Amino acid sequence: MATIYKEFIVEADASRVWDALRDFGAVHTRLAPGFLAGCELDGKGARIVSFANGLVARELLVGIDEANRRLAYTVTGGKASHHHASAQVFALGEGRSRFVWVTDVLPDELAAYIEPMMAQGGVAMKKTLEAAG
Repeated sequence: MATIYKEFIVEADASRVWDALRDFGAVHTRLAPGFLAGCELDGKGARIVSFANGLVARELLVGIDEANRRLAYTVTGGKASHHHASAQVFALGEGRSRFVWVTDVLPDELAAYIEPMMAQGGVAMKKTLEAAG
């Protein structure tokens, strides 16, 4: 199993960053506009996410942990036999937070495709979260 870690500092309060992250159906507007072109909830606990590059993925919500500011999801269908991701927000003091995004995927070869997408997504999220505030 390949594991991809992305971590970045956001110049924004953790509570505000968490509010955007936990808004599962608004990921395309509140978290990563430009990187994501759209998002629709399917009524079965999942969102259908359209990426700016044309990729479409079904992301099933695994859980939202309010106390630890952590959201977990899995991608269903597609080429991965296993995909699990989580994102978590940590407070670093007033007006500053750390965003940690981890994805586990099988087969390992898919990491070469997913890693650059996560890097692009991280850039979009940081820009959006810092501009919102």
